[in-house]
Amino acid sequence: MPGPLEGLKILDFTTLLPGPYATMTLADLGAEVLSVVSGSRPDLAAITPPFITGTDLSVASAYLGRGKKSITLNLKDARGVQVVHRLLAKYDILIEQFRPGVMAKFGLGFSQIKEKYPSLIYCSLTGYGQTGPLKDRAGHDINYLSVAGLMSYAGRRDGGPVPMPMQIADVASGSNSAIIAVLAAVIHRLKTGKGQHLDISMTDGVFAFNALAAAACLAAGEIPEREGFILNGGSLYDFYETADHQYIGFGGMEPQFFAAFCRAIGRPDLIDGTFLPPNLSEVKKEVQAVISGKTRKEWEIIFDKVEACVEPVISLSEAINSSLAGQRSWIVDVTLPNGATVRQPACPLKFSATPPVYGKTGVKAGSHNREVLLEAGYTEEEINEFGKTGLFS
Repeated sequence: MPGPLEGLKILDFTTLLPGPYATMTLADLGAEVLSVVSGSRPDLAAITPPFITGTDLSVASAYLGRGKKSITLNLKDARGVQVVHRLLAKYDILIEQFRPGVMAKFGLGFSQIKEKYPSLIYCSLTGYGQTGPLKDRAGHDINYLSVAGLMSYAGRRDGGPVPMPMQIADVASGSNSAIIAVLAAVIHRLKTGKGQHLDISMTDGVFAFNALAAAACLAAGEIPEREGFILNGGSLYDFYETADHQYIGFGGMEPQFFAAFCRAIGRPDLIDGTFLPPNLSEVKKEVQAVISGKTRKEWEIIFDKVEACVEPVISLSEAINSSLAGQRSWIVDVTLPNGATVRQPACPLKFSATPPVYGKTGVKAGSHNREVLLEAGYTEEEINEFGKTGLFS
C-alpha cells in the first residue's frame, strides 16, 4: 500500500543530520526523494564510522539515505545548474541546508527561480535563519541550544549545563519543523496552486521549546534557574540512584501518584506533605536514601503494579529489545543494496490506512546518476561526457 505522501517529489540538497532526517521521514511516508550532493565533498554521514559489515556503507548514510535516490553534481559547473532546472520542472519541493546566500550563488535562490516555478515549495533549513545578526554564523546543536536560552536552566545547580545525548536542535527542532512546514505548504498549494519559501531556523524552534518557562518569563518576569522549578530538578520529580548504581525516574506530580509513590517506598508519612516541600533538599536526600537501598530490578518489581509514574532508566540496547519496542514497532528490517537486511529505527508515525513504506537503505552518493539523468531526457552519450568532464565530482 502506498504511503500517504505518494506522488510528492522532493529535491534534497541537505547533508549531515537535520535535513536528511527530515527527508528520510518524508520518504518513509511515500514521497519520492532525490538527494543531490557534491561528488568531491562527501557528506560526513557517509564517511564516518561505524560501517555496516560486508558493505561500504556507513551506518548513518544507510539510515539517513533510506528510501532515497542519490546523484552527485558539481553546482559550480553551469551544466550542473542546468540539470537542476530540468529536475525542478518535475519536482514539487526543494529542501536545502546551505548557509543563506549559497544557493543564490548558483542562481538557484528562491527569488531567482520562483517566477519560473510558481508552484515550487522551497524550504531553507539553517541554524539561525535567513535573517538576523547570526544568519551567516557557523554553529552546531550545542550552540543553538545555548543561544535559545534553554541551557541556562538545564543541568544541576552545582554542575552547570551538560551536553545533551541527542540532537535536540537538529532533529526535534530542525527536522520536525521542516517536515511540518513542508506539509502545511503542500496543503496551501492544494488550495491555491502556489508554492512559497519556508525559512526554518533550528534556533527558532529550540526557543519555542522553552514553552512554559518562556511564557512565565514573558508574562510574569520569572527567570528560570537550574533545579529551580518543578520539571528541572526543583521538586521530587527527578532521577534517583539505586543500590546497583542504576537509576529510576519519578514523575508522579499528581496527588494520587505522589501518594502511591510514598507508600511504595515505605514513607507514607511524606503523603501529608507536598510534592514540592519547603525543605526540598532534605526530603530528596531521604528519598534517595530509601531508593539506594534496593536494586533497579527490585524497584521495577515493586512499581510494576503501582501507578506512581516511576520507570527504570534503561540502556539503549535494553530499549531496543524491550517488549514495548516490539509491540510498538520501533525497529524495522531494511534491505541493503546487496540484498541483505539491516535493523534500523522505524518511522514513529502510525497510520491506520497508509502506513510508512520502507525503501532500501541509503546508497553510495551518485548511485543513480545515470538513471536520473536518463529520466530527465539526457542521452547516454551526454551522460558519459558529463562523467569524463567532472560534472559528477
